[in-house]
Amino acid sequence: MFKIIKLEDTLRVPPELYGRSIKEAIRSLLEERYEGMVFEDLGFVLSVLDFSFNPKGKIMPGDGGSYHKVTFTVLSFMPELQEVTLGKVTEVEEYGAFVRIGPFEALLHVSSIVDDFVDFNKSQGVLIGRKTRRVLSSGDWVRVRVTAVSIGGVGGDKIGVMSRQPFLGKEEWIQEDIKKLIAEAKASEQK
Repeated sequence: MFKIIKLEDTLRVPPELYGRSIKEAIRSLLEERYEGMVFEDLGFVLSVLDFSFNPKGKIMPGDGGSYHKVTFTVLSFMPELQEVTLGKVTEVEEYGAFVRIGPFEALLHVSSIVDDFVDFNKSQGVLIGRKTRRVLSSGDWVRVRVTAVSIGGVGGDKIGVMSRQPFLGKEEWIQEDIKKLIAEAKASEQK
């Protein structure tokens, strides 16, 4: 989920940036410190949107830099548990598929793809349901539910997703589920 978050920080403007305007220096330091970084509580910071700062900085004895309090907003992406989102399959392996959701790669484990046993066809690089014959390959778009999120920790970023529930997975699978539901509803009406 994309979020706009308001933050505060104290930035040190080093003496080598004194030739620039203070506003330009602060923007550069914010972008360097936050943009493209992953934080446990913020997720992936895409951009610093705006900022305000105290132009009167403090200088510490023995340090030529000036310290300024800064208030700023960032645009970030952080997947949330149970969130349903659309992602693109980037790689298929024997144990599952990797799905790009926002700036992250999530694992769609083989047991979480469809309600069926799934086989890996190495020569074609696809996963195929034994009974359903549903095929998942690189480049496919899938609707998934986020089942696990561990962002910014020591072990790296880990996101787990699933498409095993009705109305999740590839668009064609969702259309099949809808047709099946309509057929079942019509059959129960006729009884």
